[in-house]
Amino acid sequence: MSDPAPREVPLARVRNIGIAAHIDAGKTTTTERFLYYAGRIHRIGEIDEGTTQMDWMVQERERGITITSAATTVHWHDHRINIIDTPGHVDFTIEVERCLKVLDGAVIVLCAVGGVEPQTETVWRQADRYRIPRLAFINKLDRLGADFYRVVKMMAESFSQVPLPVQLPIGTEDEHEGVIDLVENVACVWQSDDLGATYETRPVPEDRRAEVEAYRHRLVDTLTTFDERLLEKYVGGEDITPDDLRAALRKGTLELTVVPVFCGSAFRNKGVQKLIDGVVDYLPSPLDVPPLAGTNPRTGEAETRKPDPKAPFSGLIFKLATDPHRGLLSYLRVYSGTVKAGEVVWSAPDMKRVRLAKLLMMHANRPEEVAGLSAGEIGAVIGLKESRTGQTLANLAHPIAYESIEIPEPVVFIAVEPSTRAEEEKLAATLEILALEDPTFRRKVDDETGQLILSGMGELHLDILIDRLKRDYKVGVHSGKPQVSYRETVTGKAAAEGRFVRQTGGAGHFAVIKLAVEPCADGNETKNEIKHGALPAEFVKAVEEGIRDSLEAGVLAGYEVTGTRVRILDGKFHEEDSHDVDFKVAAATAFRDAFLAAGPTFLEPLMELEIVAPEQYLGGILGDITARNGRILHIEPVKGHQIVRAEVPLANTFGYATALRSLTQGRATSSMQFKTFRPVDRETRVRLYPLFAETRQPAPPTA
Repeated sequence: MSDPAPREVPLARVRNIGIAAHIDAGKTTTTERFLYYAGRIHRIGEIDEGTTQMDWMVQERERGITITSAATTVHWHDHRINIIDTPGHVDFTIEVERCLKVLDGAVIVLCAVGGVEPQTETVWRQADRYRIPRLAFINKLDRLGADFYRVVKMMAESFSQVPLPVQLPIGTEDEHEGVIDLVENVACVWQSDDLGATYETRPVPEDRRAEVEAYRHRLVDTLTTFDERLLEKYVGGEDITPDDLRAALRKGTLELTVVPVFCGSAFRNKGVQKLIDGVVDYLPSPLDVPPLAGTNPRTGEAETRKPDPKAPFSGLIFKLATDPHRGLLSYLRVYSGTVKAGEVVWSAPDMKRVRLAKLLMMHANRPEEVAGLSAGEIGAVIGLKESRTGQTLANLAHPIAYESIEIPEPVVFIAVEPSTRAEEEKLAATLEILALEDPTFRRKVDDETGQLILSGMGELHLDILIDRLKRDYKVGVHSGKPQVSYRETVTGKAAAEGRFVRQTGGAGHFAVIKLAVEPCADGNETKNEIKHGALPAEFVKAVEEGIRDSLEAGVLAGYEVTGTRVRILDGKFHEEDSHDVDFKVAAATAFRDAFLAAGPTFLEPLMELEIVAPEQYLGGILGDITARNGRILHIEPVKGHQIVRAEVPLANTFGYATALRSLTQGRATSSMQFKTFRPVDRETRVRLYPLFAETRQPAPPTA
C-alpha cells in the first residue's frame, strides 16, 4: 500500500496531539469531527449509533465508551496533525498515561455542565508531569445546564495555568448557535444544513460588544505580562493585530503559562473548525519541544536526541496491540532520525538486535504500510516478538534508552478458571497476549488455593477483559465476583532475626540475617546497612531477592506490601555451608517476624465519586453514600441539577451504577476514580486477618 498523501510535511508544520477528558465529555465525538472536516472521512460517525471510526472495538461500540487509544492522521490546510483519541474512564488511565508520554500537545475536553471533573484533574496532572502544552475545549454548550463561565472559573480554581478564553459562546442550551472569536473580534455562526461544514462570519452583536471588549482587554492584559513585544505595542498605543495575539498566545501556551479556552458543541457540529485552527496556531511542533533526554545503555551517561530526521534513529514503543492478520503491532513514536522497513536496530534496555519487518501508519485499526518513519512521526512496527511497552528502539551505532512508562498498580481482582480442561492452554496463551497489550492487567496463581487470579484497575476493566476472552478469543471461562486488592503495611518499627541452619551429615545450610522494618512515606525501600565485607555480595543480593518476594507475596493475607522500608542490619555466613537460597529463606523468615511485630495493618483503595443528578433525588443519593461508609466532599447546584463529590471505600462501590439508576429512575450519571490508599477500620482488619481479634493492638486511625 502507498503512503497516505501528503506525508512530506516540514516538521514545523507537524502536530502530535492527544484528545483527553473525563468520561462522557465528548472526546471521541470531537475527534470524529476533526476527521470529517479535515476530509479524512466522508460520513460523521456517532457514538450512539456505534459508527465511530476511532471507537472500533465491539465492546466500545456496544457500551458507547472509549476503551483503547486509537491513532490517526489528518491534514489541515498545510499542516499535518497526528491525533490519538484516549479513553476517559479511569479504569483505562494507562492508555492516557502512555499516550501523553509520547505526545507534544493535548486538547482537554470539558463538559459545559460537569466542568472540571475527577478524571479531568487526573488527565491535567498527567499532562503537567510530562510538561505538555494544552488547549481546553468546553464542549456540550447545547446541553441543559451548560455554563461556559462557570467552567472557566472552575479551571482557574483547579489548575496553576491561567485559563484564557479566546472565544465566548453565542447562546447556550437550545439557543447555542456559534462563538465569538476574541482574537479576530468577530462572531462565527454555524449552519445546520451542511453538518457544520461551513460557518458565517458576522460582526459582534451589539448587545455583546461591552462584554467582548472586557474579555478582549483581559486577554491582551494577560498576554503582555510575558510577551515583551506585545507589551511594547500596547504601551506605545499601536494597533494590536490578530497575528500579534496569536503569536503571544502561542508563546504562553508553549511555556505552560496559559491555556487557550475554546468552546462549542461537537455533537451539534459547532466550534470544531476553530478548535483545529487553535491546534495549528498554539500547540507545539516537534521542533518546539526540548530534546528528549535518555542514557547511553553502554556507558550509562546522559544523552539527548533532537527531532532531526538526519540524526541517529531513536524511538519509544508506547503501546502494543494484536492484529488478527498481522500479529503484534508495536506503536512507536520516532524522536530522531529515520528508520526503514527491514532495518535492524537495538532494543533497549535489554540491548537485543531486532528487525523491523514492516512499518505502518495507523488510522484507528486500519494500517497503511509505509517505507519508513522519520522524526516527529507516530506509526507502528510489525515483527517485534519480544516487544514491551516502554522499550526504546535505537540506531545500532548510537544506542540510547529513554525513561520507561510508569504503570499504576491494580486495585481489583477476580478468580477465573477455564470452563474445560481443553481450554487451559488456550486461556494461558490468551492472557499472555492481553498482558502484553495492557500492562495494568496482572495475572498470578494463588499459592494456597491454586486459583488463577486476574487483577485490574476496576470493575469495568475486569468486565471488559472477561468479555474479550469470551468473544474476541473464544475462550470459555468462569469468573467469580470482583474483590478488592488490599495492601499490607506496618505502622511501627520492629527488628527480627531469621535463621536457616541445617546439618544433614554432608553439605549443610547456614544463613543468619537480621532485618528491621518501619513505615516508608512513598512505596517500598530496601537499605543495606551491613558493614562492608561482613557478608559477600552474592548473599546480600539473595537477601534482597527474599525481601522482594516477601513484599510481593504479603504476610497477613497474601496482599502486596507497600509503604514499608526494610533495613538489612547484620548477617552471618559459613564458608562452606552457606548458599544463596539459604539467605533467601532466612530473609523471608526475618521479614515475616519483623512485619508481624511492627503493628501490621491493611490499606484499602479509596475512590472519589462524582454524581450529576436532578435536585429531587439529592436526599436519596446522600443517604446511600452514607450507608456505603462514604464521606461527602462537595455539593454544587447547577441549573436544576446537583453535582455531588464524595469519597467511598472501593469495597462498597461494586454495583453502584445499577443502584444509582434505581435511586434516580436512570436520570443520574456517575463516575469514579482511584484517589488513595487508607488504613482500614478494625472490623475490616479482623475480617481479613482473624488473628487480629485475639490481639490487643489498637486499630490504626483511618485517614
